[in-house]
Amino acid sequence: MKVGVLQFFSWPGRKAPIESVYQRALERIEVMDRTGYDAVWLAEHHFNAFSVCPSVTMMGTLVAARTERLRIGTAGTLAGLHHPLHLAEQLALLDVLSDGRLNWGAARGFDSTEFRAFDVEASETVDRFRENVLAVLAAWGSERASFHGRYVSFDDIELLPKPAQRPMPPTWLAVSSPPAIGWAAEQGLPILMDPHSSHREIGRKLGLWRAAMADNGHHHEQFDIPIARLLAVADTDAEAEAVARRGAGWMIGSYVGAGTKKVLAQGADAPMDLAPDVDPVDRYVDEVMVWGSPARVVDQLEQLRETIPLAYLMAAPLSGRSFDLLTERVLPAIAR
Repeated sequence: MKVGVLQFFSWPGRKAPIESVYQRALERIEVMDRTGYDAVWLAEHHFNAFSVCPSVTMMGTLVAARTERLRIGTAGTLAGLHHPLHLAEQLALLDVLSDGRLNWGAARGFDSTEFRAFDVEASETVDRFRENVLAVLAAWGSERASFHGRYVSFDDIELLPKPAQRPMPPTWLAVSSPPAIGWAAEQGLPILMDPHSSHREIGRKLGLWRAAMADNGHHHEQFDIPIARLLAVADTDAEAEAVARRGAGWMIGSYVGAGTKKVLAQGADAPMDLAPDVDPVDRYVDEVMVWGSPARVVDQLEQLRETIPLAYLMAAPLSGRSFDLLTERVLPAIAR
C-alpha cells in the first residue's frame, strides 16, 4: 500500500515554545522524504492548540524547500473560508515552488468558532465549500477563467502563476456524510477519508463513493483514496495501548470537546452521537485506531487492506516513538 502521514501541529498543554512544534514536525518531514513515504498531508486549523497550522500553503512552501521527492498534500484547506481566487493563486504558487508536488485536498471544516470568526454563516458552509472548490478548479482549468456562483463571480481572469501540474494538481475532497460523498462523486472527484470513523464505517463510505462514481459515469480505479488512521506503535502491545488511550482522551478533550459524548466525523454535516453506554475512548481504541507492537500493527494493516480495502494509509502517529517505529519497522513491511 502507499503510505503518507497526516501531520498535525499539536501543542498539548502549551508547555514547550511554539517554535519547537514546527521544528519537530519539519524534522519528521525530512525523514519522510528519505524513507519512502508518498506524501505529507497538512491540515488547516484556526484558533485551537489541537493543530496550530493556520496556513497550509505557507507551511507547504517550507516543506518544499526542505524536501526533494515527498509530495505535499493538504488535508485539507478549508475552502469555504477563503476567496477561491486567492486560494487558487496560493496553491498554484506552492505547486510551482515544489516542482509539481502538490496534492490538493479541500475540506468544509466543522468548527463553529472558525466559521464565526471568518463571518461564514453555519447554514452556508456546505454551499460555500462546494462553490469555492468549483471556482478554484475553474481558475486552474482555463487560460482566462470565468465563474458565476451565488457567493463569488469573476470574468476573464488570468490566474498567475498557473499550477506546474497540468491541467491541474490532483484534487481530493475531505468528505464523510453520504450527501457530501455523493456530491464528490457527481464531480468525478476522489475523497479523503477521516481519522475518526470506525474501520467498518470507512469501508461502508468507500463503497458508497464507488457506487456513486459508477452511477455518475465515472471510473474510480485510477484514484488513490487516502484513508486516515490514528496509529499508536510501541515496543509492546501494552505500551501501545497506553499511548492509544492517552491519545484518544486528549483528542476527545481538545478536538471534539471536553466532556462530550460525541465523536466527530471530519467533513460530516454533524457529529455522530454515541450511545449512552459507549465510552468514547473505548470506541477510538477498539474501532478506530490501529495500535500495538510493530508486528501487530503490520498484521492489522494487512487485514484492513483486505477488508476496507485499504490501499493508501494516511497515518497519524500519536507519539514520536510511534512515528519512529512506523518508519523503521512497519513501513518496510507494507509500503510499495
